[in-house]
Amino acid sequence: MKIIKKITWKLVLMFLMSVTLISCYEYDEDPPVVPPTANLASCEGCHTNYAHLQAVYTPDTAAPAGGCGGEAPHYEPYDRVYMGGADFADYKKTAHYSVGCVGCHNGIDGTSNKVTAHSGNFITHPSAFYEDKCGSCHQSIVDKFKTSIHNGTGQKRKVAIRSGFSSSQDFDQLPAHKIEGYNKNCATCHGNCGNCHVVRPLIGGGGLAQSHMFKKSPDMINVCVTCHVSRGGHAYLGVASGTLPDVHLTKSGYKCINCHDGAELHGDGLPVEQRYAYSKLPKCLDCHSSIQSSNVYHSTHLGDFNCQVCHSQDYNNCGSCHIHGNGARVPSYQGFKIAKNPLPGLKPGFNFTLVRRTLAAPDNWAVYGVADYTNFDALPTYNYTSPHNILKFTTRTQVGSGSCYSKCHIRNDNGTLVNKQLYLFNSDLLPWEQNATAGITCDGKLPSSWFTKK
Repeated sequence: MKIIKKITWKLVLMFLMSVTLISCYEYDEDPPVVPPTANLASCEGCHTNYAHLQAVYTPDTAAPAGGCGGEAPHYEPYDRVYMGGADFADYKKTAHYSVGCVGCHNGIDGTSNKVTAHSGNFITHPSAFYEDKCGSCHQSIVDKFKTSIHNGTGQKRKVAIRSGFSSSQDFDQLPAHKIEGYNKNCATCHGNCGNCHVVRPLIGGGGLAQSHMFKKSPDMINVCVTCHVSRGGHAYLGVASGTLPDVHLTKSGYKCINCHDGAELHGDGLPVEQRYAYSKLPKCLDCHSSIQSSNVYHSTHLGDFNCQVCHSQDYNNCGSCHIHGNGARVPSYQGFKIAKNPLPGLKPGFNFTLVRRTLAAPDNWAVYGVADYTNFDALPTYNYTSPHNILKFTTRTQVGSGSCYSKCHIRNDNGTLVNKQLYLFNSDLLPWEQNATAGITCDGKLPSSWFTKK
């Protein structure tokens, strides 16, 4: 039975990956052209006529920025705005269709002239102005989304602090060319309503995902994993060699929104400086409420460190990124490090937690004219992390007849420090990381008896 389950989930994983790959390429041949329901002298008439879009499209002037998942897949401009097909027929039955094209995009309807149609105050992506364009129907969500972490608050905070400011509120005081660099690189994932519910994320190629359908629940593979690929989907789907998909996928079939629901993703209206300050974040104990006394390991260590210390597999890391340059100078690798809790104020009670290497480097913005961060050492180069690759039995919980001491605690075996590789020490850091990260390394913070020969 176990063998059958393993084979089944390998097939599921192969299917998910194939769906992702298929979605990353242009049509091999033109999609079927459904006869337009309106003449070309209308927004709908133009955008449901594939041949016409091919005849009048404007070529791209620049490729979309890549990211942690690699270069963005390419869709031709006419493919990105084509609304024909079965999905458009479904869209016509929805309330959003009844608003009309100019109700969201502005511009001029009733003309076959592309320039005229897109003139005046035409808006390509209305949800970039979500307060005006979405608020009339979704006011409660819009009011709260202003402080959603999907607006990039956490990233902006770190860029601002390392630049000598105090919080994300100071981001707009950065030099214009640095903000330009952020918008062209970091902001390719962090977005607004349409990026999840209507179009593909920019890093996924951009453009309409399913004609013009508004999907209440974002597609896990083509939306969530497209942005959260290297540090979320990569782990959850068990992509890396030697890893398995997360047990919440294999056992329960959970998609992202089973844990990360709309109340969390839309925000709660309260400003937060980073995602672990979010009041709506799910917690393991929300579902696993009775585990504290379920075994001796939980009763001994549940309050000492986050659950992932025992139940995560190795997870993806990379670091030292040149923004819009040559990419990460510390290439991606599977790693696992336990460190002193970097967020004692937000995660009180945890003495030690898992950490993940960040992309931060002193010269992140060199190609935008900023030689070095003003205050790089203000934050460590390893972040608190909660990898989405949970298993009940990992190399640390499969203790057999032994104990977690043999699998997790450091012990001196005739001069060899067994399990030392699990912990973050100063010796693991690159020279320019040491001052910034020294406060969370395990040097001098573990029991001295662990290092004594037995």
